[in-house]
Amino acid sequence: MVNAALFVRLEAKAGKEADVAKFLRDGLAIVEAEPATTAWFALQLGPSTFGIFDAFPNEAGRQAHLSGRVAAALMARASELFSKPPSIEKVDVLASKLPK
Repeated sequence: MVNAALFVRLEAKAGKEADVAKFLRDGLAIVEAEPATTAWFALQLGPSTFGIFDAFPNEAGRQAHLSGRVAAALMARASELFSKPPSIEKVDVLASKLPK
């Protein structure tokens, strides 16, 4: 069961769209090593708009992710890749369907 999640909206700088897509794809290897990250999705919402949705069993898992390697890499490259700071929203999961 997942109860906590994050929705992150990212707006790529002009000309950096491919770099953002690669950065997000490369992030998968890092989150695979996070036991409390139950689900993780890298998204492209439009030509320059990207997102991340990830879910956790509880607040402790969400906090572990927020202080982990992907979050650190995201913030370290934010000024290079994004036209504005990432929008990170903590959200509650009301219902979910995950593989067993």
